[in-house]
Amino acid sequence: MARVLVYTTPGPGNIYPVVPTLLELAARGHELHVRTRDNEAERLRSLGLDATAIDPRIHEIEIDDYRGRSQIDASMRLLRAMAARGKIEIETVEAAVGELRPDVLLIDANAQGAGYAAEASGFPWAQYCPFPPAIRSVAAPPYGLGVRPASGLAGRTRDRFLNWLGERLLAGQLRPLNELRAGLGLPPLDAFDEQFRRSGRFILFTAEPYEYPRSDWPENVRLVGPGIWGPQAQAPAWLAAETRPIVLVTASTEFQADEKLIATALDALAAEPVAVIATTVAHDPARFRPPANARVERFLAHDPIIKRATCVISHGGQGTTQKALAAGVPVCVVPFCRDQFEVARRVEVADAGVRLSSRRLSSRRLRRSVQEAISKRPGAERVSLSFAAAGGATAAADAVEELLAGPVAAEPV
Repeated sequence: MARVLVYTTPGPGNIYPVVPTLLELAARGHELHVRTRDNEAERLRSLGLDATAIDPRIHEIEIDDYRGRSQIDASMRLLRAMAARGKIEIETVEAAVGELRPDVLLIDANAQGAGYAAEASGFPWAQYCPFPPAIRSVAAPPYGLGVRPASGLAGRTRDRFLNWLGERLLAGQLRPLNELRAGLGLPPLDAFDEQFRRSGRFILFTAEPYEYPRSDWPENVRLVGPGIWGPQAQAPAWLAAETRPIVLVTASTEFQADEKLIATALDALAAEPVAVIATTVAHDPARFRPPANARVERFLAHDPIIKRATCVISHGGQGTTQKALAAGVPVCVVPFCRDQFEVARRVEVADAGVRLSSRRLSSRRLRRSVQEAISKRPGAERVSLSFAAAGGATAAADAVEELLAGPVAAEPV
């Protein structure tokens, strides 16, 4: 059996999706060694996995993209934080490789430095990606702005211009990433997505048609459907007694200044014949004033609530969104930053929910959007079937094991 070294970034949205794959690999007899967030390392150890906390300096580097004055500014802030974290990730992965001599590495695609260290190690390696992929395609719009897929000459012209603009804007931002690569003796990146084509396998925790269908996926890509996992918790006692249709409202697990979504949802649905359940996580529940038909908690296990939900209102985190769609529950997405614009557009294009701009967020508009989203259940159920057919943790573990069968060359870039 193989020894597998795993590295994750700190956010639960990047840790939880890979857990079913780790458990599947362990069940197949492989030896797992995980480097992850301190409290999540403890949680993974309780599942029988060997898990160690990542360098605490990682947490000192704030990802402040929510302060961006535009989506472009936010993207630049995010890339700078990734580069700063990358230096520490390289140290951690190099030390772990020296200690463990793994047969294969599995790296979070958001951990650029960890990926570069894996690439330089000489060992087979895979990346897992729990967010919409920033991989260029003739069949998908340029990544980041959440624009609708192109149609006709005007759409293709738009995409060419946005790709050109994106490359110019990113040219300077690639410099710190290429400095990390140069220090490891790796060739520079000419485009951001080149780094996703260099791993032996790029495991995407999603599936078409929620993800834009395309015929030019790189050879290393495997679409396996969402990785759905969360800390085990019993359903709250009051849930069984709730007979009204349930609307779940969620904010990001990391602070992103999205508290307006919760406050607006509480106001928008106060007079509706539904039960509103809001989880705040990064915000103090005491800041909100729930109406009679609502409750606000910092954290509740989402799974038993989503099973009962008629709609989920989300900031557009891929994890929550795909978890709802996997259960056949439509989503109303109000994106604030990061990949949330891409998530929102995919929900809309898949006809599995609706998208509402955070800049246009108001009680009236949100109420109407929720009503429209509820009518999209057939689309959500179609997505649910495609997710179930993609293979999940079994397919993801198969992709990792493919690297153990012999040399796998990275795609030329």
